[in-house]
Order: sequence, then structure tokens, then C-alpha cells
Amino acid sequence: MNIEFFQSVALSVANERSVDVVLRNIVNGLADDANVVLTRIWITGPGDLCNVCPWLKNCPDQAKCLHLVASNGQSLHTKQRYTWLKGRYKRFPLYTEERQNITATGKIGSIGGTGKAILRNDIIENPTWLLDPEWANREKIASFAGQPLVFRDETLGVLALFSRKVLDQSHLVMLRTFAYNAASAIANARAFEEIEQLHRQLELENEYLRDTVRGVYNFGNIVGQSAPLQKILQQIEMVAPTDATVLIHGESGTGKELVALAIHQRSKRKNRPLVKVNCASIPHELFESEFFGHVKGAFTGALRDRTGRFQLADGGTLFLDEVGDIPLELQSKLLRVLQEGEYERIGEEMTRRVNVRVIAATNRDLKKEMEAKRFRHDLYFRLSAFPLEIVPLRNRKEDIPLLAKEFLKQICQGMGLKELPLKKKHILQLQGYDWPGNIRELRNVIERAVILSGGKELRLDLPETATEKTSPVAPYYAKNREQSAKILTYEDLKNLEKENILAALRKTNGKVSGPGGAAELLGVKPTTLASQMKAFGIQKRP
Repeated sequence: MNIEFFQSVALSVANERSVDVVLRNIVNGLADDANVVLTRIWITGPGDLCNVCPWLKNCPDQAKCLHLVASNGQSLHTKQRYTWLKGRYKRFPLYTEERQNITATGKIGSIGGTGKAILRNDIIENPTWLLDPEWANREKIASFAGQPLVFRDETLGVLALFSRKVLDQSHLVMLRTFAYNAASAIANARAFEEIEQLHRQLELENEYLRDTVRGVYNFGNIVGQSAPLQKILQQIEMVAPTDATVLIHGESGTGKELVALAIHQRSKRKNRPLVKVNCASIPHELFESEFFGHVKGAFTGALRDRTGRFQLADGGTLFLDEVGDIPLELQSKLLRVLQEGEYERIGEEMTRRVNVRVIAATNRDLKKEMEAKRFRHDLYFRLSAFPLEIVPLRNRKEDIPLLAKEFLKQICQGMGLKELPLKKKHILQLQGYDWPGNIRELRNVIERAVILSGGKELRLDLPETATEKTSPVAPYYAKNREQSAKILTYEDLKNLEKENILAALRKTNGKVSGPGGAAELLGVKPTTLASQMKAFGIQKRP
């Protein structure tokens, strides 16, 4: 090893922007020397493995320690490369005072804690100075040199080198100069990665912000005057200032996301992001990566580091929509981060901490899911610290005129049209329908009505099952009005469904699919209708 050798290694890492590449190039470069048995780098990090660390009883401070992050070298006998980062040497305590007559593990910790270099060139005579004297004898180690990695008066970690050649003070001076350059390269790469991470996080936050704005437009403001809605608003005001986990239950289209947004906007986290995760849309195998992120190379297709939703929402709010769709095997990891605020990215040993408020929503009966062993009891009770039940639109029909008018205003403005009047006949029509799709369906109906009106009088196009008068099964209802007041049997329901299909086929002259067909009239796919017809033994022409 000479000055040119150290300079060549230093130049190879000077302009790298990845910390992993810098660390790998340093140890790989130093290990190219035939006399180097092993070279390793430990970086200062949080105490994350204290419960299983073999050095726990001698650790003065469990808040931080040295983490093994890079290793290379070659065995004299087996030609094996020393590249592994696991084992009992992957963590070392930091000692802030020099400690004499201790093993090399203490020396590594002393270098990191005091910032003072160590050179031992008597290993052949004193192999017991190392924890594994047999390894020292077998590999004919003559010297150990340890140098702190210091950047702007901060010790980032420790660079250690085991050599078969006796090293002297001149080698230690060269190693010190090299270590300063290496520490600078590590700090620069960290800065580049942090800038890149912040840039990606800003892009994601902007994307979520756009999604939130679109969501607000789609549902409008929280509008209504019914008693059930006023109760929800009062509950929002109560829970918003706290950090309590909220579980929102309600049918699809009732505005659960809008309630979550209202809670976030009234909380102390309002200046941090509200991040949404639609659990129903995430592929099963990607749940963990979506929630917690992954490091580059963690699995096939992991081409770069990915920021998980929990990290993205740090300091803010995470909205877990359709939480009942989270796979059972991942629910324990979700429970851990909710209880302890800790998680690990896929492919990374480091434990990360996060401060996130979780708001969950579902249209499923989670109590039944628990009985079926598809949802954990402990996760349910953790999520439902403050439950909110959103009443469906059919049970608060006094809100329909206000909602319809608000949607009408938004849609006409969006289309550049003069706002159309909402007449009493329109309100009666809207209130005469049960709205299985709730507020989302109401908005769609109003939008379709504006389009059909052509800028003239509003023309509502409600489904034909809205009232008994326009129902395709009206004759059946009229004929069985007395029975309909009673509980229907399963056979009654089957007959009702069959009569409904027959009525649709009569109206379309037996046409099943295509424009104006029975499938379109019933609001189902042609293949679904064909299956139902086959089950009931219905021919195309009833």
C-alpha cells in the first residue's frame, strides 16, 4: 500500500451519489491489495437490535451504536470473500472514553466514540488481542489499523483494516488522509440521496394533494342538515384535535374519504400530508412494499428504493380506505406500527420510527370478518378507538335537495353552463329513490341530467326501479301488495327476480344485450343476465 494506491481508491468514490456504492467501492478498493485480509466499515446508527445484541451488557448507551455496512477481503486458505454483514460483529457499542486491555471489539467502539485512531502491528506476537486468535493465526494477520471517519467534526463511523503486512505510522497517516476523503464522499452521497428522497417525497405529496382536490370536487363539501349528519359533524369536531385512531364505517359512496379529510383539516396535523391508501386496489404481494417501502434489490423488480406510505405520511395522517381488504398475514405488521410506531422496509435491517395518525374506513362488517377469522381482533380494537358510522343517503333524504343543488352548481360551472333550476318535481323524484350508490350515485345522476338537458330544463334519468309506478315488476307488486308487507321467503325472492327479468325482456322484445337490451335496462353485464336466465329456465322470448 502506498499513497498512489489510496489516491486511486479515493478517486473512485469522490463523485458517487449513492451511499451504498461509496461504501462498497471503499472496501472493494482496499481489499484489492494482496496483503489485506479484511477491511470493514461501521457507520453510527440508532440502537435497533439491543434485545439480541451480544454486547448489550457492555453497552454504555443503547440510543446509538456502530452498524456494520460494508465488508470485503479474502481468506488465505479457502479463497472465500469476507463480504457478509451479519454475525456477532454487525453491531458494536460506542465508548466515549479510551478503554485499555480490552478486545478489538472494544477498540472499534473506542475509535467510534473517541474519534482516535488505533494501530496495532504486533498481532503475530499477541493474537489474543483479537476476539478470534485462531482466525488471526490462520490468516497470518500481522497488523490492525482503525481510523475514524470524520466529517466536519462529526464521527460518521469507523474504517478498520486487517493486514498480513506489518503497518507502521506512515501507513496510518496515509489511512487517515484516505479516511477524511472517504468520510467526505459518504457525507456528500448522503446529501445527494436526501435531496433525491425529498424530491421524490415532494412529487408524491403533490400527487396526493391533486388526488385530494379531485376527491373534494367529486363529493363537494359536507352538505346537509339532517340529524344523522349533524351528529357526524359533532363527532368530527370532538375527535379531530386528538391523535385517536378513527374507524369510519359506511356503505360505498357515503363520503367516508370526505369525513377523513375533514378530520385531518381540523387536526394539529393539517399542515402535513393526508396520504390515502386504497387497500382494495393493492395486489396481495405488494401490500408490505406499499405500506413500508423497500430498498433497491430487495426482490425482483425492485430497481430503486421505494418510500412507503407510512414514511410519506410521517407527521401527518394516513387514510386506509377499505381496510377490511388487508391480508391477514400483514395485519400483525400494521398492528405493530400502530402500537409502537416502528417498522422495517423490505430488504433493510434498520428499524425506522414514524409518527402517523391513522384513519381507517370500510363498508364491511368487521365483526363478522373477525368471526370468520379474516380480521384480527386486536387490530380491530386498535383501529376502532373512535368509531364513526355514516348513515346511508336513503335514511337522510332531507339532505338530498341541498346535495343535489350543490352538485348542480358545481357541474354547470364545470361545463360552462348557466346554473339550471332544481324544481320541486325534481326533488320529489330524487327523494322517491332509495340511492343504493348513495352520494356518489346522486352526483352521477345530476351530471347525467345536466348533459341530457342541453342547457334547458333539467331532465332527470333515474333508474326505472325508483318508484312503483315505473317499475318493470309493478304488476307483480300490485298483485302481491298484501304479501309484500310481510317478510319474503327465499322462494318469494327468486320469483321476484325471475319476474323482474321477464318484465325487462318483454320491454325489450327479447333483446338481451347491446343498446336498449335487457342487460342494459337491468344494469348488469350480458353474461351475468344470460347465467341468470339459464338458472331460471327463461328463453329469450318470454
